[in-house]
This record gives sequence, C-alpha cells and structure tokens, in this order.
Amino acid sequence: MNRRQLLYSAAALPALAAASSAAAALQKQMRITGIETDLLRQPPGTPYYDAIHTFGTDGGSVVLRIRTDAGITGWAHSTFGTAGSGSRAVQTILEEQVKPLLIGKDPSFPRRIRADLWKALEYEGVGGLAQFAIAAADIAIWDILGKAAGLPIYKMLGAYRERIPVYSMCGWYYDADDDLSKFKRQIVTAMEQGYHAVKIKVGRQSLEDDVRRIRLAMDITGKGKRVMVDANQAFNRNEALRRGRIYQEMGCFWYEEPLPPQDMEGFALLTEQLDMRIATGENLNTKYAFHDLIARHGADVVQPDNRRAGGVSEWMEIAAIADAAGLELASHGGGAPVLNLVMAMPNAIYMETSGAQELTDGEVAAPEQPGMGSEVSEAEIKRYKVG
Repeated sequence: MNRRQLLYSAAALPALAAASSAAAALQKQMRITGIETDLLRQPPGTPYYDAIHTFGTDGGSVVLRIRTDAGITGWAHSTFGTAGSGSRAVQTILEEQVKPLLIGKDPSFPRRIRADLWKALEYEGVGGLAQFAIAAADIAIWDILGKAAGLPIYKMLGAYRERIPVYSMCGWYYDADDDLSKFKRQIVTAMEQGYHAVKIKVGRQSLEDDVRRIRLAMDITGKGKRVMVDANQAFNRNEALRRGRIYQEMGCFWYEEPLPPQDMEGFALLTEQLDMRIATGENLNTKYAFHDLIARHGADVVQPDNRRAGGVSEWMEIAAIADAAGLELASHGGGAPVLNLVMAMPNAIYMETSGAQELTDGEVAAPEQPGMGSEVSEAEIKRYKVG
C-alpha cells in the first residue's frame, strides 16, 4: 500500500475527518456557547509544611469547561493547596462575572477577551482571586485553540525546545520528623526516580536546622546534582541576608522567596549582596508586578504561577519581559499546562514537579496531545465534586 492509499484507508478516515473538522473551526468564527464549573474538595490527608503554611488538610479546586459551537471544549483546573475555600470564591467569579461576558465571544481572540475581563473585574481589582478566574478562562480558551488546530499549545506559541530540566519539590517539613527520616526518604525517592535537582524547604526553624537539612540533601543528591532552598516569605531583610550568606557558602543553586512578595526593595538588596540566584514571583499577579520586580533588579530567576500570574497570555508576556532583562525563568508548579508554556520560553531553565515523572537525564519531554493538557477526568470530578 502506498502513502496515498494509506491516508485514505478506512482506518485513517475518522482521524482525518476529526482533523478536518478542527481545522475548519479555525477558518470560521467559533463562538463560546456555554461555561460550566465544578467545585472539588479532597478529604484531609497527612499534613506537611513549609516555613509558614500547612498543606494536606484543607485543599480544594475548581474545574472550568468552556464549550463552543464547534463542539470543542476548553478546560482549566485551578487548585488551592491550602485555604481551600478560595476555590468556591473563584467559582462564583467564573459563574457570575466571567460567564456572562464570555458567552458569544470568539475564542480565537484570547488577548481581547483578557482585556474585556480586566475591564469587567476592574472594580474589585484584577489581583488575587479575580486573577485566578481570569487565568482559568485564558487557559481554557487556549485549550480550545490548540484542540482546534490539532497542536499542543507550545507549538502554537512558537516552540523553543523539546525537553526541559525539572526538579522535585520534595523536601517539606513533616510531623514527628526530628531525625529527618521522612525528609530523607523523600529525597532518596527523588534520586531513584531520576531527578538531577531537588528543592527543600527552609526557614521554619533555626538556621542550624536549615544547615542540617541542606547538608543531608546534598549528601543524598551527590556531586553534579542541585539543591534549591525555599523560605516561603519567612524572613525580614536582615535574617534573609544572614541565612542567605550561609546557603550561598553551602552551594545551594537558588534561594527562593525569602521575603514577602511586596518587599521588592528588599529583594533588590538581596540580589545585590548575594552571589547566588534569588528566585521569586509565585505570589505576583500580572506582568505589571513582574515588570516592577525586574526593573528594581529584584530577582535572578522569575517564577510565575499558572493561577496567579494570569494564564497563557500573561505568562508569555512575563517571560518576554524577563528575557529582555537577561533573566532566567522557572515555573512555580508543574503539570501539562505549565509544560506547554515553558517549552515556548527561551529563558526557561526548570519546571517544578513532584512525584514520579518520565525522565531522561533529569528532563521531561514536550507534551504531544493537542491543547493544554488541562482536562480533568470524569472519575476525579465524580469522586471529589461538592454538591
């Protein structure tokens, strides 16, 4: 059978028809016909901690589906690792403010839709929970566009790479772990899974305890592997500098979020006085906050969060601002939607992950499925849906 015969065989016709239908959707105006949300709530599990937060006991999420007259549905899933009640607030914004604005819109104009959402939500401000809702809508809209084109989103955005290094966020604080056996087990597991870098939490206790944790992590990872430290806003400027000098001497790859996000002057002082990379940005909303941070020289590695930073459209602009300033980028959080984004960013150096991944030399491959990869299984929705 030659190539032409193969393409037109009975087995190939359904796939060709689907591709043709999706392509046709991009050639004409699609319209958004409906928006649906589900509130999910996982039961409490075993708690774990960073310097200031408790995780595992109060999580929640909201699932968004945007439907179109082309039969294509775009998905987004916005999670809350702590303060799970925030997901209900985001659901309310999506249902009562975002939904009326999106119905009838052409999803082929994501930046125009973003501008319309900003205007609609301006009164209460476009940061915080409102930005969670805007980001979810933007992700779902890009998911529609990728599915219509039959391409993973990173290729629609302008692919830069096919693989990216990842690190394991595994070094949390745990109850009844004075001997660090639980901490040690997590890092050993990450090495067995093939990671070349891990991130550990610091700042919850004394500097001496931080040193003990860092030394153990470095002993386990060994030569040629990297250890990042994350303080989760625990310090004031003096303590951040005092501890940062020690972390630097120990050879940590970066020092993440030592200060509250609003103290951009403090971040600028740290980047000036320390040689190690200062990483921050997970709690910044929109490109304007990142522009302020970058203009003040307050970071070496910028870390947008897929929920707070504003979705695909905003992420790409943040990455471009950082790239123009000669700065590196690493994601806060991971998963298929984030993987699509960092694959299109020339200055991305890491994606954050946890748990087992399909790794090759400490890297993960680009996604293959069309869209964002943001769908949530029916089984998960059924299991955890509230109401």
